[in-house]
Parts: sequence; C-alpha cells; structure tokens
Amino acid sequence: MEYICGAYDRLSDADNKVDESSSIQSQKIIIDSFAKFNNLKIYKHYIDDGYSGTNFDRPEFQRMLEDIKNKKIDVILIKDLSRLGRNYIEIGNFVEVVFPAMGVSIISVDENYE
Repeated sequence: MEYICGAYDRLSDADNKVDESSSIQSQKIIIDSFAKFNNLKIYKHYIDDGYSGTNFDRPEFQRMLEDIKNKKIDVILIKDLSRLGRNYIEIGNFVEVVFPAMGVSIISVDENYE
C-alpha cells in the first residue's frame, strides 16, 4: 500500500523574518530526506511560519485537518512533536485520539515516533 503524507512544518512567531526561515527550510530537508529514504510520497508541506505552537488555530494546520477529512493524506510527517504544538496535553490528544479517529498516523522523524 502506498501512503500519502502531509508534511507539517512550524516555527514560532518569535522569528520575525519576512522570508521562509532557515528552520523551516531545515525541517523540510529532514522530512523530505526521511520520505525519500522510506519511499513515502509527500502530497504537500503545510507550513505555519511565524505561528505560535500554543494554540492549534493556525492556517496551514487547519488546512491539513481539512485535507485529512477529505482523505488526501493518511500519514503526517513532522520533524518533532514540538512542531505540532507546545501544549503537550493537546498534542497527546491529537496523536492518541483525534488523528487515529480520522484514520491517519503520525511520524516524528527526530524522535523515531510512529
């Protein structure tokens, strides 16, 4: 079975750069390399550059949730769980309850979590 992945990249609003930050570029390289090594197809990178991880009302995160609902992706790739958010209780809810209920799994590349 071929899995279609959505890659999620986020950096806090503390980095006030106009262009895409080097941290986002680094996250993309790490995720793309992991996907290539594991023969995973990336549908899209969802990039919230300049958004706090303290809430989940971020434009690309919400777009990713819509694409999950519309069955466009079935795996979420992230560099590490802190990119998903900074509220660890809410992250746990997404990882253990929400995403499985939506039929998607999550892979955290740096933390070797699947």
